Amino acid sequence: QVQLVESGGGLVQPGGSLRLSCAASGTILGIHVLGWYRQAPGKQRELVAAMTYGGSTNYADSVKGRFTISRDSAKNTVSLQMNSLKPEDTAAYYCNLKQYGVTYWGQGTQVTVSS
Repeated sequence: QVQLVESGGGLVQPGGSLRLSCAASGTILGIHVLGWYRQAPGKQRELVAAMTYGGSTNYADSVKGRFTISRDSAKNTVSLQMNSLKPEDTAAYYCNLKQYGVTYWGQGTQVTVSS
């Protein structure tokens, strides 16, 4: 079993920055993918950014150049640095881990971008 706990959400003005963190605990195997998804009201959950165990990254086109995913393997944490935030980035953000066909989700943290 794996547990994922997010933190760092909140209210920020357009153009501002936030950093989300996700602490992973439990049985994390060598081959896995850690990522961040988001879901806005009335919309489907979508991939924001992901990082493989080897360090390869993948970003949604809408966040490229603004968001950066990183991890601290020693602490089993994955972070999402979000810069130049826009109102359309408003959503619940979820940490995600996939390993050997099993997907785990955190409880989510709300990000609201508004003036």
